[in-house]
Amino acid sequence: MCPHCRAFITIDDRICPYCHEEVGPRAADIRNAGSVIGGFIPRARFNTMLILLINAGLYVATVIFSMKAGRGNGMDLDSETLIIFGAKVGLGFLHGQWWRLVTAGFLHGGLFHILMNSWVLFDLGAQVEEIYGPSRMWVIYFLGSCSGFLLSAWWNPAPSIGASAGLCGLIGAMIALGVRHRNPMGNAIRGMYVRWAVYILLMGLLPFFNIDNAAHMGGLVGGFCIGYIAETPGRQGSAGEGLWRAAAWLCIILTVVSFVKWWMWFSLVLPEINRS
Repeated sequence: MCPHCRAFITIDDRICPYCHEEVGPRAADIRNAGSVIGGFIPRARFNTMLILLINAGLYVATVIFSMKAGRGNGMDLDSETLIIFGAKVGLGFLHGQWWRLVTAGFLHGGLFHILMNSWVLFDLGAQVEEIYGPSRMWVIYFLGSCSGFLLSAWWNPAPSIGASAGLCGLIGAMIALGVRHRNPMGNAIRGMYVRWAVYILLMGLLPFFNIDNAAHMGGLVGGFCIGYIAETPGRQGSAGEGLWRAAAWLCIILTVVSFVKWWMWFSLVLPEINRS
């Protein structure tokens, strides 16, 4: 997409055929060059891989904790363990536990749950990260997840967890991209991701899946709103790009603060849990 006139162009164009401005190297090419952490995480999907690693680490931690406590069923986790590790529970954030809106998005209730979400995130996260850029992608994922669990907390007080609220935020952002660009490419993007959203919401109506549709709807709405505002990356080094980088760092800081708040709460309740 041309950063000047927003027209869809080919990856070989260096002069936009529509506005005749010089395009230069794509932002995606700059971001995707090389890798980080000694090649362990490809730069092309750094945010996506980082989220996957956090999810996997927390899942292993919750499984070990549950097994040591004699709860749960193998790789499937009990609700008490999930609540202890930061699941969303009703409107508990109004009583100083607002951090659950963040931590809930990194927890999973079983092996099938995390594998399905990881599979979708691996593909969808990379697509959104390439189109919107890493800064916008992180803001969309963070706010989509939080808005999803905020609606879920208001709608249903039952414990809820999972990356699917953030994933729905990414889907909502892709739908917003198709809505903003009324052309054949935009129509195709919008149509594909609207189908994704419909499939997810329909699955949530099936009782045996035990899916939190409120979190999905909240994520879709939050992601759509941010995606519609965000647009795609513009000129490198512009003021707008600087604002999105600052917003991404704010979301990262809030994520870290949320886990620090969880750890402080966890340290206080752990002795009581061990006694029980």
